[in-house]
Amino acid sequence: MARKEILDKLSIYVPQKKAPDRPVERLMKLAQRRDRSVNYLVVEAILQYLKREENKN
Repeated sequence: MARKEILDKLSIYVPQKKAPDRPVERLMKLAQRRDRSVNYLVVEAILQYLKREENKN
């Protein structure tokens, strides 16, 4: 199977059981308060998570 590269976009699926936590709405509010894009916040969160998890080894 061919590998598809992600160049500049990322799509995230929010499972129904997490929907009551309103993650997208909360991200949008935070992005507005911080004057950043939602994408910026998501990428920052992913990078922090990766760094934390990779340092566990």
